[in-house]
Amino acid sequence: MTFFPDTKRLADWDRRYLWHPFTQMQEWEQAPPLIIDRGRGSHLIDSEGRRYLDGVSSIWVNVHGHRHPTLDRAIRTQLGKVAHSTLLGLSSPPAIALARALVQLAPRGLTRVFYSDDGSTAVEVALKMAVQYWRQRHPKAGPKRTFLHLQLSYHGDTAGAMSIGGIGLFRDRFNPLLVPTIAAEPPYCYRCPLKKTYPACGLACVAPIEQILKRRHRAIAGLVIEPLMQAAAGMLAAPPGYLARIRELCTKYKVLLIADEVATGFGRTGRMFACQHEQVTPDLMAISKGLTGGYLPLGATLATDEIYRAFLGQYAEWKTFFHGHSYTGNPLACAVALANLEVFRTERTLPRLQGKIRTLRRLLTPLARLPHVGDIRQRGFMVGIELVNDRVTKEPYPLSERAGHWVAMEARRRGLLLRPLGNVVVLMPPLAMSETELARMVAVVHAAIRAVTEPAPAGAGPRSARREP
Repeated sequence: MTFFPDTKRLADWDRRYLWHPFTQMQEWEQAPPLIIDRGRGSHLIDSEGRRYLDGVSSIWVNVHGHRHPTLDRAIRTQLGKVAHSTLLGLSSPPAIALARALVQLAPRGLTRVFYSDDGSTAVEVALKMAVQYWRQRHPKAGPKRTFLHLQLSYHGDTAGAMSIGGIGLFRDRFNPLLVPTIAAEPPYCYRCPLKKTYPACGLACVAPIEQILKRRHRAIAGLVIEPLMQAAAGMLAAPPGYLARIRELCTKYKVLLIADEVATGFGRTGRMFACQHEQVTPDLMAISKGLTGGYLPLGATLATDEIYRAFLGQYAEWKTFFHGHSYTGNPLACAVALANLEVFRTERTLPRLQGKIRTLRRLLTPLARLPHVGDIRQRGFMVGIELVNDRVTKEPYPLSERAGHWVAMEARRRGLLLRPLGNVVVLMPPLAMSETELARMVAVVHAAIRAVTEPAPAGAGPRSARREP
């Protein structure tokens, strides 16, 4: 058993040896790191014994809470058999059983499961499948090698996934590595680029996408979308009917619909998958994050039978999908993913979630009256609270003032862990979070927003202690 040193020594090692993701390390090195030692239920506990509500499910992955006994037991049981064996030329009971279970839960018509390691790779697999599908199944359809995606989208950090991303800060410096894609305006009702209001707009935001498809469908292999909610864009909620209309357009113009359900899947929107809210079946669907309940890395790309059959042929035809990872279909990860789905069933997670979604909506209502809260966007247990400098004009805080960051720091001081997206305070708690814990979470957020945004001297920006807690 490994015994770790005290917090001070760990903090010194962290600053000396670790490079953290999405983190300015020069700034990180100036403050003591928060070191998470263990977890239980909806709480995480640091190396000094302080408890925090996990308000973002450890970056959107935890589902049933930390240290769930069924999930813990599934890993221990599988570890007593084998930790890993390859899917290249072999198979394993957990990988087989999980594939069957996912097909039974997925939107009707998705019939095949291809495993990978995380959300980015699941998306990357879908892009490669789409290009190869058109080349092998419909070679006369056109040189379909590009993709249509939404601006402000985020689909991961591998080269293909970055190519269909719409957040310039994450992708622009890597442009030489990326493939050309086509971007369309996303639905952003609070800041509608068309200056319209839902529902009087009649889903006018779909029209520009149809214009692109009409002109360029022979070049477009697929349209990639996060159904219902663009998560990393700041929890941008699509208006009702938008996704179904996109499905109709993809069918009309013979373009594959690729649904990125990495963030929206596994109950986050109130259904197992967000596509099911509008009875949409995509041609390809990428999943990860909540797939293992927040325990181990695992991704999967689900495909229709039509897609799958394009890759069948004689060995010498080279129609094989030449893609794979060393840990593809890892038995430990598949075993805990199966247990995750079993907990959904035995604990009636989704039916019990519906009342908590309504409770969360009620709890959030008073926040809308705060003078620097411009918009609150909620789909199930996915929430974005957009902070603004001026509520009347919707003027945003300059990003340099880091309003969202300081709210998260103030929330941490009060025992709640958050990870904002710019000026958007994000809430995505574990589905198992109790109504009492939800009330505490929202109360802390309310207090933190007030502490940071209440009046300050001219030019001082958001009021804050201006220090890490």
